[in-house]
Amino acid sequence: MPIKIFTALLVQDVQNDFLEKGAMPVAGAESVLEPISTMAASFDRVIATQEFRPKNHVLFADSHEGKKPGDVIEIDGQSYVLMPKFCVEGSIGADFATGLRLPMSRVIAILKGTDSKVDSYSAFLEADRKTQTGLQSYCEDRFVNRIYLCGLSRNGSLIRTALDALHYEHQLYWVTDAVAGLTQEDESGISLLKAKGVKFVTSEEVMQRDIR
Repeated sequence: MPIKIFTALLVQDVQNDFLEKGAMPVAGAESVLEPISTMAASFDRVIATQEFRPKNHVLFADSHEGKKPGDVIEIDGQSYVLMPKFCVEGSIGADFATGLRLPMSRVIAILKGTDSKVDSYSAFLEADRKTQTGLQSYCEDRFVNRIYLCGLSRNGSLIRTALDALHYEHQLYWVTDAVAGLTQEDESGISLLKAKGVKFVTSEEVMQRDIR
């Protein structure tokens, strides 16, 4: 008997604070709003992640007396660059981006960065590489095994999500015109994903897919 394929659109961190006028702008963020909105309307399952950080997050500069954004601190033997407050839980900055249209009756929200002592990048695992966000549990419960990935990348976060998706044996599609925030440092990660068989598609090709 053939294995049933359940498909989801994974929209990562498309939030107000990552837009041009937000606290932590991601280059080109506004360009993904329309292709993601168009694609989302065609999916029965839309997973949207949100960074949702406590206001006293350890990497916020004002959590440390006398520190400012850009200063470096050491935590458990590792160096971290302090940041301004962004995507604070309950704030407008943490909301889905203005202009992003999602079919909310079909959306599951996955919150990231909720632990004040742990950073967040991948949609599957927090930066300690132990704490689950709940995304993989959702995929297992709903038998989701094919993911179309899009959204905003901060410090390689989309690459990390993609690699985790492959680790959990999902079929992965990277939607090229619905991704922003990549840098030259991500080029090696993109090459690795291609070598691992990730399919790179456009949002137009996603709209023409056979499997819904």
